[in-house]
Amino acid sequence: MSSDNERSEDPGRGAPEQLALIRETVRQAKVPRAKPRTWRGAALAKELPVARVLVNKGALHLDQYFDYAVPEELDADAQPGVRVRVRFGAGARHVRGGRREGGGLIDGFLVERLAESDYTGVLAALAYVVSPEPVLGPELLTLARAVADRYAGSLADVLQLAVPPRNGRAESKPSPAPLPPPPTPPAGTWERYAQGPAFLRALADGGAPRAVWTALPGPHWPEEIARAMAATLASGRGALVVVPDGRAAGRVDAALTGLLGKGQHALLTADSGPEKRYREWLAVRRGSVRAVVGTRAAMFAPVTDLGLVAVWDDGDSSHSDDHAPFPHVREVLELRAAHGRCAFLLGGTSCTVEAAQLVESGWALPLRADREQLRIAAPLVRTVGDGELARDGAARAARLPSLAWQTVRDGLRSGPVLIQVPRRGYAPRLACERCREPARCRHCAGPLEAPDQRDLNCAWCGRPETAWHCVACGSGRLRARIVGARRTAEELGRAFPAVPVRTSGRDHILDSVPEAPALVVSTPGAEPVAEGGYAAALLLDGWAMVGRPDLRAGEEALRRWTAAASLVRGQPEGGTVVIVAEPTLRPVQALVRWDPVGHARRELAERAELGFPPVSRMAAVTGSPDVLAAFLTTAELPPETEVLGPVPVPGAEPGRPRRSGDAPPGESWERALIRVPPGSGAALAAALKAAQAARLSRGGGEQVRIRVDPPEIG
Repeated sequence: MSSDNERSEDPGRGAPEQLALIRETVRQAKVPRAKPRTWRGAALAKELPVARVLVNKGALHLDQYFDYAVPEELDADAQPGVRVRVRFGAGARHVRGGRREGGGLIDGFLVERLAESDYTGVLAALAYVVSPEPVLGPELLTLARAVADRYAGSLADVLQLAVPPRNGRAESKPSPAPLPPPPTPPAGTWERYAQGPAFLRALADGGAPRAVWTALPGPHWPEEIARAMAATLASGRGALVVVPDGRAAGRVDAALTGLLGKGQHALLTADSGPEKRYREWLAVRRGSVRAVVGTRAAMFAPVTDLGLVAVWDDGDSSHSDDHAPFPHVREVLELRAAHGRCAFLLGGTSCTVEAAQLVESGWALPLRADREQLRIAAPLVRTVGDGELARDGAARAARLPSLAWQTVRDGLRSGPVLIQVPRRGYAPRLACERCREPARCRHCAGPLEAPDQRDLNCAWCGRPETAWHCVACGSGRLRARIVGARRTAEELGRAFPAVPVRTSGRDHILDSVPEAPALVVSTPGAEPVAEGGYAAALLLDGWAMVGRPDLRAGEEALRRWTAAASLVRGQPEGGTVVIVAEPTLRPVQALVRWDPVGHARRELAERAELGFPPVSRMAAVTGSPDVLAAFLTTAELPPETEVLGPVPVPGAEPGRPRRSGDAPPGESWERALIRVPPGSGAALAAALKAAQAARLSRGGGEQVRIRVDPPEIG
């Protein structure tokens, strides 16, 4: 039998001898062993041996800096602003070799270097420096702290939003050399605004004007934003513009590239991918470029010598972050303008109540065109009024009255026609054709819907329904209570068989459509841009948008309608918009007059009387009934605080993803609204933050959810 066969019969034989031989060989080789991450016995840095670190722990009771010792070998790389790894969670008793040991490794940012620490115990050492690239500068740190305090959140949570994840390959590549400032651009289409050229001159001269800009309808707003950025760059300063989505960012990006050429700005959007986005972010951080166009996360972009911050369409829900502490782009850029003493521009074709308040308070000035320019740029807006009802008695009940059909026919002679439908799908809600009883699922009583023209599904549990019959009358025929975009496209396709029909919605959004005649059916916010503008537009089912049980329903409906109507050609070119909604409603009248500012000012006056935001400051606190009651009892709220509620919070519908703020399935949550008068917002945020931190430090178990300035309050 061979020796190989002998080893195969007893595989464990001789293993202890081999291990002992390996250990002895290592001892005799005298190769220095790798130092443990505690750096036990290692010499400290000769100068500034203490590192103040912000650990990546979002818990409010840990919202502070922690001191660590800096080993001599890490002295060169451990500079303020770099990412580090540290041991966290060890008790003070775990001290060996002059170093505090134990705890798990956790990420953090090195904030500053100190000569000595105010902590009297033994310090743990930095484990290692993740990268010598400084990514957290003093300005960004100050901004993040201000945002955390305003929204009752932790600094670590804000920095999670502000600093993108590291990408080693992007970090290893150098950024290009910065280009010289461009020349001051001409005013261009800013000439249409009375104060437009003066605003650009102030930017080019290094000033810091603040303006609420009500943009004229039409395709010129991306170029106007680009000219404002170019004027700021001409003064030697940086510019930052935040838009709601990637499509808007692409339009501003193209306008800025056409005006200044490539290399003058960075595009920060989620569509870029992690490596490219981090490379662009590093170019901004290193000062290679001083202009940034991006979506929500770009509000924290570390632009060097910032001279202008701008936000487009601040009423879009995309500007409100869904991660703690839920900051809003508009508020963050207001903080940047105030702290950095730079210019501020809030623009949109509509006007939010918050924008109207900035003007009413004097913090910003209005930037609007006169009525003559508006008549040239805006389309003709028509609605179903008394005259139409006299000619067409069924116009009020019909989804597409005669006026709408005639507008579509006339528009198709010269170009594409836009049809805005509030809901996607084929037939989102169904009812019995005979008795109008809502069609419900046999298993969970959820509403039935038809995603396409054949299948029936439950909107709650998702189960298919193949043999539905009305429980009230026994009929097996259905009718649509709410008609979706796909059903609308099908109906229009049958009515205009020779015209192509295109749809744009959440599942498939079109960026643009050609100038040729076509029917474009779109949900709100997904309207593609038409080359040369749409010849006409229909705004259907206006009641579905205005009738939502929300404080902002009218404002949001007007914003959606104005955005769609702005894509239509001006009235001198024959552009027409028909809105199918009750003509006497305030948002409808504001659209007909094209007066979003007047609508916002009236809404602001009413909210001031009722004490609603933005006149007052408000926070929503959500949790289980017992936990919420205990939190409200222990929180030391300002004396002038008013608590509204608590009221039950609707749970997530079965079969649908849970939205932010919904109660978990099977649990009952309540929500209380806490309101304070103007000037007490900071005190309210501090009190809520202190109460949450105290509960966490005591190990209070289940926590409440705090959201300052909630976008929806019912």
